[in-house]
Amino acid sequence: MGKVKGKSGPLARRPDNSAFKQQRLPAWSPMLTATTVLPFFYLMALICMLLGVWLLLTVQSTQEIKLDYTEAGTCDMCFEKRKNVSNAAQICTCTVVFPIKKALKGDVFFYYGLQNFHQNLRRYMDSRDDAQMVGRKTNLKNPSSYCEPFMKDPNGLPIAPCGAVANSIFNDTFTLTYHGSSGPSIPVPLLRKGITWYTDKNVKYRNPKNDNMTLAQVFEGTARPLYWQKPVYELDLLDPTNNGFINDDLIIWMREAAFPNFKKLYGVLYRAKQPFTKGLPAGNYTINISYNFPVQYFRGRKEVVLTTLTWFGGQNHFLPIAYLVTSCLILLIAIILTVVWWKFGKNGKRLEE
Repeated sequence: MGKVKGKSGPLARRPDNSAFKQQRLPAWSPMLTATTVLPFFYLMALICMLLGVWLLLTVQSTQEIKLDYTEAGTCDMCFEKRKNVSNAAQICTCTVVFPIKKALKGDVFFYYGLQNFHQNLRRYMDSRDDAQMVGRKTNLKNPSSYCEPFMKDPNGLPIAPCGAVANSIFNDTFTLTYHGSSGPSIPVPLLRKGITWYTDKNVKYRNPKNDNMTLAQVFEGTARPLYWQKPVYELDLLDPTNNGFINDDLIIWMREAAFPNFKKLYGVLYRAKQPFTKGLPAGNYTINISYNFPVQYFRGRKEVVLTTLTWFGGQNHFLPIAYLVTSCLILLIAIILTVVWWKFGKNGKRLEE
């Protein structure tokens, strides 16, 4: 049999006469009335308010101590010293004394913070070579042009790690000491390793394959970043496994912050020994600081933060306040709609007029 030709003309493009294509499927069309909408508004206001109060109580249960040490204690001398670029290589240490009036119970996290430091600038964020940081030997000696002007040193040697992000790493170091009411002063033990994300430590950052060579031999023929005091393979002299591109401090710094005021993890309290098994006890403390990072060029400030954490994280009031504000707005709208309905639209009589 011959093939039947399709229809032509204006009816050829007409949809099939089916319930789906002719839009005859059964549908539910809700009738939005005051008796159904107003209870929903009040319910949402109640839910947002309960969530806001719960999160606010959770946030307030965290304990946090912030200490701005930019010019505190004896750090004012180091602050003045770092104003002169010619003194950048000179060592400067200072001490800040502060009290903890109420014991910080549980795990205590030690952060360093910077203010007015913009890590979210696009040119700054692009100034890195991820292939180099993942351990590719070709990029170790031939870094990406994105790293300019921190790609090679004045002698023409490739910089490892290259780029503005790595070059500007925060290099202040801290030693915390506890002074009890009786007895000698006790150094506060901090865990300085294992504080990075698993994916960063094991996927995004890796050292080049050593082929039975030392890490110094692997990085031979490269130069340290211009503002660094030590090469990348000597960042942690106490732990050889914490050097190179897998150094925890380097990895934490390379994860750029979204806002100009930020804090980054420096260490976690090691609670295996007395008197720190339950946290940081109340008393006087001293922070000995190796003051290296200059902040006066961008009008910044430096601080240390001691804080406990909950399941919600640190002391951040934004989300609970947002829930409470949203609850108040929804409740206000619900009350206004109720008054309008009660006065003008109840039973639909006055709306018909």
